[in-house]
Amino acid sequence: MAIGYATALRTTRITDVLTAIDYATGPGTLKIYSGTRPATGAAVTTQTLLATLTFSSTSGTVSNGVLTFSAITKDSSADADGTATWARIQDGDAAFVADLDVGATGSGKDIILNNVNIVAGGEVSISSASITEGNA
Repeated sequence: MAIGYATALRTTRITDVLTAIDYATGPGTLKIYSGTRPATGAAVTTQTLLATLTFSSTSGTVSNGVLTFSAITKDSSADADGTATWARIQDGDAAFVADLDVGATGSGKDIILNNVNIVAGGEVSISSASITEGNA
């Protein structure tokens, strides 16, 4: 059985993630990649950067253990062709915060893209994005 946290603790834990994203003076970024996700926070090696999107200056809000992201600025010109499989969140100083799975509507992933099949020069936007802490 998975560990279950009290709501207040879940909220505190996910608020720490929000604080880390918003730590720097500039906004954080969400970098979308193709390929196999590396170990948490490890260097990107053979993965391809497809797009970089920018968080709002306050990247989101927390309620009952769920971080729901504010508007994330689209990337109007994707960097490369590929199928989006994962994303990395960095603060405004490019420090690692978290790695997440991405997918299309109905996939149940943390980050839902308008289309996981990215075309270089094309627009990449987020349909929805949230992180649920623990057993929320």
